[in-house]
Amino acid sequence: MHPGQAIVDIRTLLDRYLIGLDDEELDDAWAAALFTRDARVEFPMSGHKGLEGLAAYHRDSLAAFAATQHLGSAAVVDLEEEGRAVLRANLVSTHVHHPGTGGRPLFTAGTLATGEARLTGEGWRLSALSFRVLWTEGAPPAPQESR
Repeated sequence: MHPGQAIVDIRTLLDRYLIGLDDEELDDAWAAALFTRDARVEFPMSGHKGLEGLAAYHRDSLAAFAATQHLGSAAVVDLEEEGRAVLRANLVSTHVHHPGTGGRPLFTAGTLATGEARLTGEGWRLSALSFRVLWTEGAPPAPQESR
């Protein structure tokens, strides 16, 4: 595979991940098309390891909000050894609180996303994603709202 095509494929994985979060079509097929079986996803407050249950983990996390919009920069992708790559991207994530929550209606975060991808028999898949919040505006949901 041409290195340029690999970079495009890996960038597309991150784009499809972010769009999937906002489209609310988070099922096992969504997860399998994006992640390896042993994938790790880490957020500041929680994380998940493995493909099994990964879609449900995301659905449960996003249930705290009425809607989300994740805007990402183009990922910087570095191809490492054969079949492995690392990536970085900047994100601005806007989370809309459920009506009647009180306070400001939006919680927005600027985030640095880092990750790894591996070439599998099905093509490139994300094997790790980690999110580091750099700034926030508004309040995250109260603990009882997120469950």
